Amino acid sequence: MLISSNTPHNFHHKLVCQVGEWIRKREREMWITLYISLYLSFNCISAASILRSGTCQLQGRFKLNGMYQDGDVILGGLFHVHFFTVFPDLNFRMEPERPYCEKFNMEGFQHAQTMAFAIDEINKNPNLLPNITLGYHIYDNCVMLGMAFRAAISLASGTEESFSSVNCTGPPPVVGIVGDASSTPSIAISSVLGLFRVPIVSHYATCSCLSDRKKYPSFFRTIPSDAFQVRAMIQILRHFGWNWVGLLYSNDDYGINAAQSFQQEMQRFGHCIAFSEILPNDHNPRDIQRIMGVIQACTARVVVVFALSSFLIPLMDEVVLQNMTGRQWIASEAWATSLEYHTPRFLPFLAGTLGIAIRRGEIQGLHDYLLRLRPSNDPRNNMLRIFWENMFECSFETRSKQTDGEQVKKVCTGQEDLTTTDTSYTDVSGLRASYNVYKAVYAQAHALHDLMQCQEWKGPFSGNRCADIINLKPWQMVHYLQKANFTTGFGDHVSFDKNGDALAIYDVLNWHPSSDGSITIHKIGVVNEGAATGMVLTLDEEAIYWNFETKKPPRSVCSESCSPGTRRATRKGLPVCCFDCLPCGDGEISNATDVIECTACPDDFWSNPDNDQCVPKEVEFLSYEEPLGISLTTASLLGTCFCALVMVIFAYHRNTPIVRANNSELSFLLLVSLKLCFLCVLLFIGRPEQWTCQLRHAVFGISFVLCVSSILVKTMVVIAVFKSSRPEGKGAMKWFGAVQQRCTVLILTALQVVICAVWLSTASSTPHKNNQYTRSKIVYECAIGSVAGFSMLLGYIGLLAAVSFLLAFLARNLPDNFNEAKFITFSMLIFCAVWIAFVPAYVSSPGKYAVAVEIFAILASSFGLLVAIFAPKCYIILLHPERNTKNSIMGRETQNK
Repeated sequence: MLISSNTPHNFHHKLVCQVGEWIRKREREMWITLYISLYLSFNCISAASILRSGTCQLQGRFKLNGMYQDGDVILGGLFHVHFFTVFPDLNFRMEPERPYCEKFNMEGFQHAQTMAFAIDEINKNPNLLPNITLGYHIYDNCVMLGMAFRAAISLASGTEESFSSVNCTGPPPVVGIVGDASSTPSIAISSVLGLFRVPIVSHYATCSCLSDRKKYPSFFRTIPSDAFQVRAMIQILRHFGWNWVGLLYSNDDYGINAAQSFQQEMQRFGHCIAFSEILPNDHNPRDIQRIMGVIQACTARVVVVFALSSFLIPLMDEVVLQNMTGRQWIASEAWATSLEYHTPRFLPFLAGTLGIAIRRGEIQGLHDYLLRLRPSNDPRNNMLRIFWENMFECSFETRSKQTDGEQVKKVCTGQEDLTTTDTSYTDVSGLRASYNVYKAVYAQAHALHDLMQCQEWKGPFSGNRCADIINLKPWQMVHYLQKANFTTGFGDHVSFDKNGDALAIYDVLNWHPSSDGSITIHKIGVVNEGAATGMVLTLDEEAIYWNFETKKPPRSVCSESCSPGTRRATRKGLPVCCFDCLPCGDGEISNATDVIECTACPDDFWSNPDNDQCVPKEVEFLSYEEPLGISLTTASLLGTCFCALVMVIFAYHRNTPIVRANNSELSFLLLVSLKLCFLCVLLFIGRPEQWTCQLRHAVFGISFVLCVSSILVKTMVVIAVFKSSRPEGKGAMKWFGAVQQRCTVLILTALQVVICAVWLSTASSTPHKNNQYTRSKIVYECAIGSVAGFSMLLGYIGLLAAVSFLLAFLARNLPDNFNEAKFITFSMLIFCAVWIAFVPAYVSSPGKYAVAVEIFAILASSFGLLVAIFAPKCYIILLHPERNTKNSIMGRETQNK
């Protein structure tokens, strides 16, 4: 990040405008000054022989605000003690004046004093660095890259006026640096000082780019990088189901890198960014209003902001001006604890904000130490005098009293009482950045302590050597700093991973309205990342204040979740979070929300009406329970009863001429075969089994062949009788007597039995689950097995029927009062018509209806034969018995005589 999230606590909107003005006017001068500082820095580092050989003298000195304490080993520090850097005009005709700083930052000065307190505490600790006194050189970077670079070069090269030893023995000017708080200066400083492996431990630079060990080999930090912060934010978004959010970020290293990481993490979890806007550096009103229009037009109700307060305040002013409510703001650690927004003016719009903040800690004794501070006359400690003048609004300059309006500034005595003040300097209730400073100092102290505890010839360096405190090399300090591992007095464990990053732990904050109309910060959870557990979010949801009418978390999604039974279909040209919910197709299900593809059910299962569960398919077959099955069964039994009734009638009147005529034995055999035809229908109804499938067509084929062969023989008997009545055919009946008739029927039927036996033995009909007719149902049917066998069975029946029809047709005009050939012709006509119509109807009927068509054909043809052949005889027997005589039957023949 660029600066501490708590830095601009006393920053007013008017001052923000001044920041933009300074940035616009001084941007070019900043880079020019940076080049000049680099030039002077190398002049300072180089040794020039001035008076005599072996003496080196400093060639220049920067004008820096600082604090100094001598010691055996010195630690450097870089802090935001002022907000602005004022650069002089550069005309290149004279030596440029030195830049200076303005607008004192009380909280930044507290960070610097925390470093001084930590060093004082270490010096008093007999167990840590015994016999070694730590000192410090602390400089103000004035929130400006050029000033931060000047300060870092001064720390690394030292500020002594001259050196008398050309061998440069002794410890380096500083063994390590605490700071900088901003990412951009940290990148620049680490890029240069990293070449010399000078250890730098930042307390507030969070840019994830600083984790690159190849570019920044000696950089460490006690604050998690933005990569961890981004993952923590993603955890919060996922917890509340917010997958459609807006993103605002500042145009600097902190904002750009955080935004890139955030976009990558959002994409990895399938979440979407509704809009992404850069907050302008110059606070251009047109850009601010354009961003406001984007926020208001977007359906996203959650807005994530990675920026400093100075970048965000102009936008929030516009939010108040346009009275824009109904947004859930997510604050990065850069502004989650900033006090600029905790006024009644922002309450209706920012109350309920959720934020990520670095872990708050407690430092025993710090408050008393801060209150004991007194100014110093040492010019190296001019930062103390500047602090004192700003705290008590006085001046140590007695000669030229400056006026502030009509009031004259009082003279500072140095004895003013700090206990009477109430500023962010003395506020230790929420130590976050200061706590990180405290840990950074202790990390370097523990590294130095471990370095001094090394036993000779057991060291980690080449030849098992130890580092020499008298001739300490910076890279040796880096080695021990990488292995630092200790616990603070507050109970927090401090160590660094391979990239120099601290353990990731954040506090989750919520902005609550207070009784006086302002905003107060409440801790409502913790985000902790461990190597084994990963990122873990713990929230007290009952403690969260939601700034909505429902007092519940808002919904921030582009499209509502697709319920089970539907699938997501992304809208063309929109992010993946914007989709339509389409119902799953037939036979497909989805049993979870937001599935992308529906799952097909197994073969024997089908989707339920809600398409969220696979259920067993309905098994369809012609059953006895359904109306169609009942009707066909009734017709079958009725036909069987009619056959039985006719048999009873014929048996009772078996000695009458009409029964005896044309071989009564064949009539009874025909009735038996018709009864079998009616009864075989029952094998077609019900759940198909192995035995029913094998018997149904065999019984059907044999029964009909027996029936048709009986009719064929009867027809042949009619023809033979009339031929024998003529002189030329008197011997016809001798060759076609009762024995021959029985043998003919038996042989014709035996052929069908052989066909059925061969068919069933080679490829018998078996039960089969057919999914081809209807995918949602299983049609349970009997597979034919062999089409050739079934065709031969039907073809043989058709052949016999055709022969019978032709013979009967030819014999229809034979003289007889009761010529049975006419009725046989009519019955065969019905039989052939039924079975000719059966073929296309059977092929085109699906499932159980094909079975019903076959049953209908059997019943129709059987009833046709029964009625056409036996109804006329029963009519005479029952209603006109006077015609049931031999003379009546042979009446035509008698008249001819």
